[in-house]
Amino acid sequence: MNHPSAYAQRPVVVLGLAKSGVSVARIFHDLGAFVTVNDRKSREESPEAAELEALGIPVICGHHPEDLITSETALVVKNPGIPYHIHPLQQAAELGIEVVTEVEVAWHLSVAPMIGITGSNGKTTTTTWIGDMLAAVGMRPLVAGNIGRPLCEAAVEAAKDDWIVAELSSFQLKGTSAFRPKISLMLNLVETHLDYHGSMEDYIASKQKLLAHQTADDIAILNWDDPICRAMAEATAARVLPFSTKQELEQGVFVRPPYPQTALGEADETERELVWRDANGRDHRLVGVHELGIPGRHNAANAMAAAAAAIAAGAAPEQLELPLREFHGVEHRLEYVRTHKDVRYYNDSKATNPTATTMSVGSLQGGIVLIAGGLDRGSDYMELLPLFRDRVKALVAIGQTRDKLAGVAAQAGLASIQTVEPEEDAEATLRTAVRIAAAAAEAGDIVLLSPACASWDMFPSYEHRGRMFKDSAHTL
Repeated sequence: MNHPSAYAQRPVVVLGLAKSGVSVARIFHDLGAFVTVNDRKSREESPEAAELEALGIPVICGHHPEDLITSETALVVKNPGIPYHIHPLQQAAELGIEVVTEVEVAWHLSVAPMIGITGSNGKTTTTTWIGDMLAAVGMRPLVAGNIGRPLCEAAVEAAKDDWIVAELSSFQLKGTSAFRPKISLMLNLVETHLDYHGSMEDYIASKQKLLAHQTADDIAILNWDDPICRAMAEATAARVLPFSTKQELEQGVFVRPPYPQTALGEADETERELVWRDANGRDHRLVGVHELGIPGRHNAANAMAAAAAAIAAGAAPEQLELPLREFHGVEHRLEYVRTHKDVRYYNDSKATNPTATTMSVGSLQGGIVLIAGGLDRGSDYMELLPLFRDRVKALVAIGQTRDKLAGVAAQAGLASIQTVEPEEDAEATLRTAVRIAAAAAEAGDIVLLSPACASWDMFPSYEHRGRMFKDSAHTL
């Protein structure tokens, strides 16, 4: 697409309301475009519509009009979650009209450099951590994107000497055409969101758009332990800066001594440290792994990725020890809730795929009573078999995948497996699951909500699911 100012006096269609839709519609309207906003939700379900209508922006709710997209339409900006097979987007494709997400618009608007963070797991933790690090060293980060704040809103606010720190999903990146962050960060890639992308190939290609337009003046931070991420080093023109938990690097951030290969059963961390090795081969100790504010090997990887991004943005390595120590995580990601009758309760509702659940269980010490299950996206969940065999004491399975998960746990030889049939509402079902888990737990155990599935079969979001779990744990 062109700069948004080039669409003055031209028709622009915004598909989907929510925060990002409202933000991008206002921007194009202020720049003189003829904006129409369309959302399939009813008018009653779209409270944001009134704000736009008050500005004179037409909003059509409840359906997609046949004449929404015409040969005169100059641009379509879609909500990232809207699938490409819907009729208006098919019309746009047939007419050769460009379809982008808000990320592309924000990149054209911003005068500040961007740090773009993506991956299957750890995005929100790492994005938030980078923001904290940059603030701690006296920079002005604007944290936005998939993390909650619309990226366009941050782009309009940003000054040249600010940094936009953007969490980016595959849905957002798929709809970009020229997006070029100054620093890109690829955390990891595992099978997920295939119901949207249709194939792992499309998912990887969408993620890889983060690096696609970078040049030798830019930096790509890649997880050297992930073979898919590592292979991207050959396809980018950017200067590659790796991080690794498994090996020392010629340059980059690594754990010394490296972690063992197994993902389950954390090794002793008291002797491990995070090290930055600069371009001259000099080593700079950042912090001891056991001193990090959040536990687990996956969080050591997140810490290294965040530190690499902060250093690439201009932070001195010696400035990062305090923000590495003092960061205590984000809500719904291995979040400590309470201790009741000597049993600890953790909310890990943001673990929406098996890999995330495996990493979280491996970060905790003690018997694990796991509450898992949710939207069925077609996975067989056999990836969880070693977890059920070696680390989980009891499983309480909920949601559409409850029988699949119970079947895998039975194959693993897990003795304590209970499935929770749907009750009158999702909250009641989860309350029952928490009570069953509490009854299965003994002193010293952990009750962990780490679903390995998306929430949309029962809850509107993983946040809602996590809040309901915390409420249920606090009312035992």
